[in-house]
Amino acid sequence: MIPLSDENPTLHTPVMTWALLGAMFAVWLAVQGAGFDELQLAKSICNYGMVPGELTHRAALGLRVPIARGLYCVVDNDPINRFTPLTSMFLHGGWSHILGNALFFWVFGNNIEDSMGSTRFLAFYLICGFAAAAAHVLMQPGSPVPTVGASGAISGVLGAYLVLYPRVRVNMLFIFIIIIRVIPVPAWLVLIWWFVVQVITALPSLSQVNPDVSSGVAVWAHIGGFITGVLLIKVFEKPDRVAEREAAGRAQLWQQQR
Repeated sequence: MIPLSDENPTLHTPVMTWALLGAMFAVWLAVQGAGFDELQLAKSICNYGMVPGELTHRAALGLRVPIARGLYCVVDNDPINRFTPLTSMFLHGGWSHILGNALFFWVFGNNIEDSMGSTRFLAFYLICGFAAAAAHVLMQPGSPVPTVGASGAISGVLGAYLVLYPRVRVNMLFIFIIIIRVIPVPAWLVLIWWFVVQVITALPSLSQVNPDVSSGVAVWAHIGGFITGVLLIKVFEKPDRVAEREAAGRAQLWQQQR
């Protein structure tokens, strides 16, 4: 299932949503070489990705961690490591990674920004990203594997959307072997299903002998970000923005019923 759009028009230009998308792609192109140079991509992940074991000092210094064919990251205690919960939010591991994140962020993020304004949205986004990073470190404190991606912060946006717009229709692309259809689905069903998949994916790590062995996807970050978004949206939303959107929705419904 791939979200293509939602039936939830915004009243204000989503300036910060565009700015954050622009920052993601600027970093992807300028810092990570758009993934075309494998060595440049690997260096960016090693230097600016978040390594839980480096933050907790539980990973052995000098440990080499393979991240691509013949390429390794080395666990160190570089002072820049303390900033990686932020820098890692703007890095990605490949084209499918950044395009998938960008699509989810655009479909759901513009409405969340519309409910709180650009400045609050930036703060909300970053807090969800930091909470997601904290959840990942908490659940895999000794992992030497670098984590990159905006997924944790975007998960917070998804959680906020579930609270504010559960009944909005989301146009989902379904692909069944050779059958391709776009079906409108209630947001609550899409987002709860997404969250359940994350939890199911994360549960096996609780029973692993070594929970610091990464599955390659930071699902605990997704879970932490989502829960943070659910909990904080009512703190960050602006009542006047919400009232404005509700009034516009009623006016649109009245026009449709005339």
